[in-house]
Order: sequence, then structure tokens, then C-alpha cells
Amino acid sequence: MAIAFLSAKRSKDPCTQVGACIVNNDKRIVGIGYNGMPMGCDDDKFPWGKGSHNRDLDTKYLYVCHAEINAVLNKNSSDVKDCTMYVGLFPCNECAKVVIQSGIKTIIYMSDKNGHKVETIAAKKMFDAAGIKYRQYIPKNQKIEINFSDINWNQMSQLPQTPIKQED
Repeated sequence: MAIAFLSAKRSKDPCTQVGACIVNNDKRIVGIGYNGMPMGCDDDKFPWGKGSHNRDLDTKYLYVCHAEINAVLNKNSSDVKDCTMYVGLFPCNECAKVVIQSGIKTIIYMSDKNGHKVETIAAKKMFDAAGIKYRQYIPKNQKIEINFSDINWNQMSQLPQTPIKQED
């Protein structure tokens, strides 16, 4: 889940930064994504506002690719069949379709703040029908700190070097 949250930091969305991380049965990361504009669509030229209606051309809803879809599209394996997706926000109905079609079998989400919305209710109906398991992630720690000074790179470069044996 921490990788999903770290990925979300890349999103330019001022309101809802969402990240997703797909792992296989060996717990190896096979896909990461965050919500953002499609390739070639400049983040500064397309709207990020919510507006009053989801179908307004000057709102983000018609343009943004959600984290779940980007994670599936950015996969670094031949497929994501039987994988688990960690995602910050419960998927909407459009993402649920992609998750189901991709073969992902488990969704672990952090927030269900949109659980009352028709898009989320529809996603849960589809997940239930398709046999996709989902559960909320309850963190053991409230934060993870990344301190770039934890590794002393200068000290590492002073370690004795093992010479490479040259073969004739």
C-alpha cells in the first residue's frame, strides 16, 4: 500500500491523488499507476477542476486516466492474471471493468469514501459477480518516512573494492 501511496504523489490532481500497485503471487510488483492525463495530453492544458457535473468539458472527469487503469497498462509482465491490486481509493465502475478483464483477483483498498456513489456500488456488484475479492487495508503504522540521508553514499564509495579477475 505504501508503494501505491508513493505513486499517488506523482499525480497532478489537486484534489484526489490516487495510486495503485499490482503484485503477483510471489509479492513482486508487476504494475504501478497513478491518476493523470493520458500520454500526450499536457497536464497544464487540461482541466483538473471538479465542476458541478461529471460530463462538463471543463472538468477532469472526461480526461483523467485513473490509477487502476494506468497500473494495468503500465504492467511489466505479460499479464496480471491472479494478481492483487493495492489502491488508495476503492475503484469506480470503469476501473472495475478493466480490473475484471485483466484477471486481477483481489483488490485491497485504503478508502471507500465514495462507497455511497452509484459508480462504486456498480463496481462492487461487478466484483461480486466476477468473484473478485476486496477488502479494506488497515495500516499497522500511520506513516512511513523516507529519509534520503539514511544511506551514507560517501561512506559506501570508500569501501574497499574487490578487484575483478581478468581472464586470459
